[in-house]
Amino acid sequence: MKLSERKDSITPQLKTVKSIILTAIRIVAVTVLYFVTFVVVSGALLSTAAPQPAPEEAASALLALFVVSIISAAVWSYVLLRSRWAGWKLIVSMIVVFYGVNTLMPQIETAYFVTRLPPGMLPRLFIAGAIMAVIFVPLAVLILGKRRSQTNEPRSRVKIPPVTLMAKLSLIVIAYVIIYFTFGYFVAWRSPAVREFYGGGELTGFISQITTVLRDEPLLFLLQAVRALLWTACAVPVIRMMKGEWWEAGLDVALLFAVTSAQLLLPNPLMPPEVRMAHLLETVTSNFLFGWLVVWILRSIRNEH
Repeated sequence: MKLSERKDSITPQLKTVKSIILTAIRIVAVTVLYFVTFVVVSGALLSTAAPQPAPEEAASALLALFVVSIISAAVWSYVLLRSRWAGWKLIVSMIVVFYGVNTLMPQIETAYFVTRLPPGMLPRLFIAGAIMAVIFVPLAVLILGKRRSQTNEPRSRVKIPPVTLMAKLSLIVIAYVIIYFTFGYFVAWRSPAVREFYGGGELTGFISQITTVLRDEPLLFLLQAVRALLWTACAVPVIRMMKGEWWEAGLDVALLFAVTSAQLLLPNPLMPPEVRMAHLLETVTSNFLFGWLVVWILRSIRNEH
């Protein structure tokens, strides 16, 4: 083999290695960005509204935040890098999605279930999430090199008849309510710590539990129906912007829905560790499954490409 031919065969390999290293460096930078942004925003808005942890608890919280930052940065980097969109279109849509899955969806549940919040804590949680979104997303897009599109984005759109759309949304709502209460009972409610925390009694069977909730808290079913539609609204931009087949978009949405639960790794004075871990297992699995189902049901809305 001639020297010139050998160089030609090595060059693509070097480019691949260089690309992998550059991507890894970018993801590390996004991880640092997530960590720093979370610390600064939380310190500015939430530290005065919540009880201050002991030094050993603070160290544990920082370690947990580091883990959460790695997981969150990896998922968001994966989604952003695989997007066909770029620039302001990607930034604006992902700010909405980031705020929706990271703050709006979990804090709606906080507002409903947690009644022992310190004064002013709940609105600060929503504001902190918004600030986190508008800082993290644009900088992450810039770091990952998605400021400008490198391909011509297709303009075709798939129109779904209103009746079909309503049927799909109804199926999504029904699926979410079933998943929510099934995982809630068979995963979270199985924990004695969870039942004690929420003032529940002994296990009485799934049907009996659902009947009791329907009788005592019928608004909870309506709340979860609304949350199902909000989850779907967060999924639609991701479904439309992702490269590849529908199941690849399904993986992206499932990961985004599941990664919001990583915040339960963070110690907080409002929820005991046993309760947090039970909810972590419950929400990671149920949100991941629901993300797949949403994309499968709405796979026809993807742009043709």
